[in-house]
Amino acid sequence: MKLTSALFEAYLKCPTKCYLRSTGQTGVGNAYADWVREQNDAYRKEGVQRLVAVTECEVAVTTPGAENLKTATWRLAVDMPLETETMASRLHAVERVPSQGRGRPAQFTPVRFVFFNKLTKDDRLLVAFDALVLSEILGREVGMAKIIHGDNNATLKVKVASLLATVRKLTAKMSAMLSAGSPPDLILNRHCGQCEFRDGCRQKALEKDELSLLGGMSAKERQKLRSKGIFTVTQLSYTFRPRRQSKRLRDKREKYHHSLKALAIREKKIHIVGIPELKIEGTPVYLDVEGLPDRDFYYLIGVRIGNGEPAVQHSLWAETVEDEGKIWREFLAILETVEKPVLIHYGSYEATFLKRMKERYKGLRQHPAAAKAIGSALNLLKVIFAQVYFPTYSNSLKEIGALLGVEWQVQLMSGVQSIAWRDMWETSGRQDFKQALLEYNRNDCEAAYILLTELKQIREQTSSARGVGLRNLGDRDVTEQGAETHRVFQSILKSAHAGYQQSRIKLRSLLTGNTDFVPKGHRVSPVRARNYPSIRGTVIKVPRKRVCHQHPGQELRPQREIIEHKLIDLVFTKGGCRKTIARFVGRRALCPKCGRAFLPPAITRLRGRIFGRGFQAWVVYERVALRMPFDSIALLARDVFSEDVNSVTLINFLNQFASEYGSTEKRLLERMLGSSVIHVDETKISITGTDHYVWVLTDGEHVVFRLTATRETTWIHRLLEGYQGTLVSDFYGGYDGIRCRQQKCLVHLIRDLNDDLWKNPFDSDYESFVVAVRNLLIPIFCDIDRFDLKARHLRKHMKEVRRFYEFNVCGPETRGEITATYQKRFIRYRASMFTFLENDGVPWNNNAAERALRHLAIQRKISGSFFAAGAERYLRLLGIAQSCRFQSKSFLRFLLSGSHDVDIYKESPRRRRRRSPTSEPKALPADESTQK
Repeated sequence: MKLTSALFEAYLKCPTKCYLRSTGQTGVGNAYADWVREQNDAYRKEGVQRLVAVTECEVAVTTPGAENLKTATWRLAVDMPLETETMASRLHAVERVPSQGRGRPAQFTPVRFVFFNKLTKDDRLLVAFDALVLSEILGREVGMAKIIHGDNNATLKVKVASLLATVRKLTAKMSAMLSAGSPPDLILNRHCGQCEFRDGCRQKALEKDELSLLGGMSAKERQKLRSKGIFTVTQLSYTFRPRRQSKRLRDKREKYHHSLKALAIREKKIHIVGIPELKIEGTPVYLDVEGLPDRDFYYLIGVRIGNGEPAVQHSLWAETVEDEGKIWREFLAILETVEKPVLIHYGSYEATFLKRMKERYKGLRQHPAAAKAIGSALNLLKVIFAQVYFPTYSNSLKEIGALLGVEWQVQLMSGVQSIAWRDMWETSGRQDFKQALLEYNRNDCEAAYILLTELKQIREQTSSARGVGLRNLGDRDVTEQGAETHRVFQSILKSAHAGYQQSRIKLRSLLTGNTDFVPKGHRVSPVRARNYPSIRGTVIKVPRKRVCHQHPGQELRPQREIIEHKLIDLVFTKGGCRKTIARFVGRRALCPKCGRAFLPPAITRLRGRIFGRGFQAWVVYERVALRMPFDSIALLARDVFSEDVNSVTLINFLNQFASEYGSTEKRLLERMLGSSVIHVDETKISITGTDHYVWVLTDGEHVVFRLTATRETTWIHRLLEGYQGTLVSDFYGGYDGIRCRQQKCLVHLIRDLNDDLWKNPFDSDYESFVVAVRNLLIPIFCDIDRFDLKARHLRKHMKEVRRFYEFNVCGPETRGEITATYQKRFIRYRASMFTFLENDGVPWNNNAAERALRHLAIQRKISGSFFAAGAERYLRLLGIAQSCRFQSKSFLRFLLSGSHDVDIYKESPRRRRRRSPTSEPKALPADESTQK
């Protein structure tokens, strides 16, 4: 069978449609599909006539022979059928450009007419199919094609070369499907509403209980379910299992569950997850809009005001495109007459309408009530999504409304039929088409009202005539025996984490004396000795002990027995690192008086240690600097170095280094207190489920972290007592009582001003205040870019600051509540908001503290929760790592060096050149991950 352009067009929409057309089957018809076909035919005929009229050269109106294409003399051919052995197409038109020189063939350009104003990828692929057929007949590729489309007869040139590979791939799949002789898998998709086979396909899908009946399920999700042996909606309904939501995700909305949707269909009940939020304080105004997406034209605004029988319906009709602005203004005037209007709609189409109308037609400030209602419009689809599961295959308003008892007086195959009705009214002027659209729009408004009433009833009570099934995902059914099992498992999980080595699992205590589950003859497996590599490694001879500590005058006698201790370590070189084995060898010594044997002192100090400092420093670096979990570090050590290390040992490495570098943290804090500027900030972390706060102090080179159980600042008041420099912080009130010069972060202020301006776009009083702040700060920031933080260049702006306070802050009383709030903030922090203008080197932002906290914020997202003891040790090492980073020094090399002073430690110039320092912008808004 030859692949025609009509079959190719059907295949792009749906493989099943292509197969049915290839077998000669005809559907029951679709009014919208028929209308589209008629429009395309009429548009093609008009386009051909127009091309023939403007073409002054020879036109081939009759069908030219394909074999004569190379010798043709015409400049335009219309309605040209072309066939190859496998493909056939009827080209709307072909333009021929004569040869531009000897040896250069004439160029042929296929032309396709599409009456839509907006083109899709399928339109480009169709004209590429025409070009492919033409290129096979010519024996050379056709590089360019044209699409003439829309009301203005716009011409789009399509580069066919980039599409031919896709067309060949699709035609190969299409040919394989048609040659197989069996229909493809029936899959419903978005094109079904525009297809003449819609009713038959849907009936077959219902008989098979096909998964594609569920709207919103992607092909990837269906394929994943089929790989698990789930092929029907009923099968999917049995897979739903309520899951307890983790604590860190408790504030996030639950994801959509297709299995719960299938369960609602099977049980014919409405299932809810949580409680839908409905805040309607005022008069409900239900909105439904009809438009022509292809022309971006909205011609009908349906407004229903109030509930029940007293409700009033308004239908605002636009005769032409010029009337769109008129009905928009009428809509705003209607909202102004309603007391506290609350706009309610269903779906994103109305939300897009409101957004575009605000941008297209100005003057919304003249209607404050309407502006407020538009800014806080309620989308019912967002309310029910992933929270309310109706026993319908999709969340379309038509299906849910029919379930709730709404009857549409005008029956449509799909919503796109309204586009055809509008065009029929425009061309014929028949009033029955207009009345059908008005009635259809009125029923949509009524359906939104019925749905909101149902949601209120669901919220107030958990049962109704249709039946409501509660599915709170955090709740689980459990028996008495199950509760005991959960208690045992929770105890096991609690005692099994790495931080509780000593609280090991004791089965008998967990089972409270019940030994039914303890295997008989259970024995503890002996600890297996570590296998060391057979390589000799580095042999280090250590001296024996000379004197007995109990008998100082008695010299010890050496013994023949050789004592050996092996130490696994990592050696870091210029080219990387390698594992090595250090063997410490020495003789045992014996005291003649007491008979006690002594090991060599060096080996005594190494007793219990298997890994050297290089290996331990690598573990600490992976954990602190690279944020690797302990389990991943253990896996990396096994895969790369063939060493089995458990998580407890790795935690001990971290604890040892944290204890060793306690003095380093003290030095960092001492030098910081001697600096001219200190940045401070805090963020929240979870300690075993309880909120704690991590504070960071930095002067740009030294970083120190502190952990507290509350957000009280008493400890920092004591720490900074007597400090003579400047403290840079945000506007948290806990910093206000610190007795030192302060500078508040203007980034926080600018962000708050900007956010509130987005929320209140029509508050003219507040807008003028924000403009005044902007005009004050911009010249200051320009001078900072030119002269850096030099007070002699910035001090001149204090005159403008005083003028700003006089006219914008302390001037006449403001009419806006938001403006008054910011005026109070400016007055309260007047002494600490512009300190950088009169003092050298004082930054106007708190980016240094935000930069130091960013690493912890990322670790918080990864870990979720910390343990108290481990968090303090981790923060100590993190402060040292961040100090090395701020000074462009390697944290790993610092640990390997054995130095305990970050400032004194120096790297070789070659290594410093090899590692480029981290560049940071001078001023960036505070990172969201570190905001409180």
